[in-house]
Amino acid sequence: MKNICALLIGIFILFSSGITAQEKYKIYPIPQEKVYSKLKASFTPIVYVVSEKGIDKYTCNRLTDILQKHNINAVFTDKPKGGSSVIYLGINGSGQQADSKVAKLRIKRDLFSLPKYDKHILSMYSSGGKAQLVILGEHTDAVFYGLATLEQMLDKGTSNLPCVTFYDYADVQYRGVIEGYYGLPYSLEVTEDLFRFMSRYKLNMYMYGAKSDPYHSRYWDKAYPTQINEREKRFGLMTQDMMKQLCDVANKCKVNFIWSIHPGQSFTELGESDVLERIMSKFELMYKLGVRQFGVFVDDVGVPYDDPTLNKCANNLTTLQVLIDQKWNTPGTDAADMVKPLQYVPQLYAYSWVKPELAQKFWQSLRSVPEKVNIYTTGKNVWSVPNSTDLKVLNEYLGRPVSWWWNYPCNDVDITKIFVGDTYTNFADETHIDSNSLLESDLSVKTVIINPMQQGALSKIALFSVGDYTWNMSSFNNIASWKESLNAVLGSEKAPVFESIVPYLRYYDAKSPLASLIEAFKADYSKNSANVSGETLKNELKRIINACEVIETLKNSNSASDTLFYADVRPWLLKLKSMATNADAMVSVLLSNENTSLDIVQFAKCWSAIEGVDKNDEHRFDILRGMGSDITLSVQTAKPAAESLKPFIDWLLKAVEEKYK
Repeated sequence: MKNICALLIGIFILFSSGITAQEKYKIYPIPQEKVYSKLKASFTPIVYVVSEKGIDKYTCNRLTDILQKHNINAVFTDKPKGGSSVIYLGINGSGQQADSKVAKLRIKRDLFSLPKYDKHILSMYSSGGKAQLVILGEHTDAVFYGLATLEQMLDKGTSNLPCVTFYDYADVQYRGVIEGYYGLPYSLEVTEDLFRFMSRYKLNMYMYGAKSDPYHSRYWDKAYPTQINEREKRFGLMTQDMMKQLCDVANKCKVNFIWSIHPGQSFTELGESDVLERIMSKFELMYKLGVRQFGVFVDDVGVPYDDPTLNKCANNLTTLQVLIDQKWNTPGTDAADMVKPLQYVPQLYAYSWVKPELAQKFWQSLRSVPEKVNIYTTGKNVWSVPNSTDLKVLNEYLGRPVSWWWNYPCNDVDITKIFVGDTYTNFADETHIDSNSLLESDLSVKTVIINPMQQGALSKIALFSVGDYTWNMSSFNNIASWKESLNAVLGSEKAPVFESIVPYLRYYDAKSPLASLIEAFKADYSKNSANVSGETLKNELKRIINACEVIETLKNSNSASDTLFYADVRPWLLKLKSMATNADAMVSVLLSNENTSLDIVQFAKCWSAIEGVDKNDEHRFDILRGMGSDITLSVQTAKPAAESLKPFIDWLLKAVEEKYK
């Protein structure tokens, strides 16, 4: 009864506002609060933009790009002309135009006193049917995130839009990616595509720590090369110009690009006297390329427990932060030239590796490090999902909040699998993640960065939902967020097609619709092989084949995002298509009533295709293993539908062979 009453109240509120459910905006990450009015408004072909002094060029340029994408021209001015749409961008409390406009409109500002992050207000109202809009943020970055909301509003169109006010902020301050897996580093194109995706969905941090990049680890104190050959590019190596370009795109997308160094045991060895000088020399080289934030990794090189080593580690980290501040953060330095605080990944990042007293000693040794240095953990275990229990333990050990390196949807130990399902399905599919893990609705953490799959374009699916969760935890809806992620990555036309084959792109397909049809077919065949239809099974196989072919068209798309996505999914997609095609043909052969030469030929073709499916280059991909001087190349084969479809093919081979003895 209570649910029915709530539903009726919701319907009353919806219609009393004059805005139907179909007309409302669908914004991701889900905003904290939105209030619709009864009015609607349209944007004029020319929009005057009033930008306060505190708004930086990247925010202004982003607005220009968004408007141009929707066929609107932006004219920046302090004195907008009447009869046109106007957009005001400003900082809360500035006393300038946008701030004054919010006061005049009597828009509440309660959110600016909340202990949250990237707080901003976006309000669109009507003036004679012309859209007027103001975005007021706590700083220019917050206004930038308001523009992400505007972009999604305009995707609905530019005319007859519902007037609305969004009161928005993030639950987590730093949200993004740590490229820290063992495998091929992302290409320049993949990383740039990720940056643009992140800017649209309000993600703000990208820490570069590619394990197989020799200039991150083995040659950590050496300059990146100025030139590389095609083979080196294929394996993810970067040049100085490529790094500079990454920094430029990151700035445009308001993504903090953090370049990290992995000096290994050199950072704590008692005999090393010049390690900080060498690190600073490398940081200076990277600074010249545009890097404005650095990280230090000492993970996976052994955990120290002795006091001298622990003390040296803490002292070196403290001194390094001091050296950075002395060089780049002196009074009078322009904000764009300053370097943000260090990010640090310690040796004991998973605290369950050792006894509690040793874990406590290790983490307490870092208490002397400046509080602004972000220190990372993966929780109790390497693959733990962020949770309040682990945070409580480590926050108490360290004496301040820790940051979370989340190994998700990382597949460097499940390299033949991809994780493109919803968040909880991915938890169940990943070998080392506790499949019973849940995302808490009120987690208190300042930084969550995910370690993605080797397939960067595919990782956008999981990244979308992580961005949704870290922005607004209490409103996170796993399935709804996943479905919307497919729309965000693939577009509304291909998203449902891709969704339909996700159960088969997964390794674990034993609970898929096809699996049930296979078991039913096998049972019917064993009872009466002469009277089995197989039509329903064949229809599902054909549907899978057709869906694969639709997704395969992405390779010819004019969109770089589409072609990158296809390149990532190709081995799994084409192998799935091949298996479904051959299974369909072999079912036909098995159910044939005549032992004709055509049947034998068809069987031979199927046999040849199945025998070669794991050796087909279209189904294989390169990976790199190791770090430092131990990096090796290997080739792996994708493994989609391994629980049901692959065994069914083996069963069909035996059944057909038995029939034609």
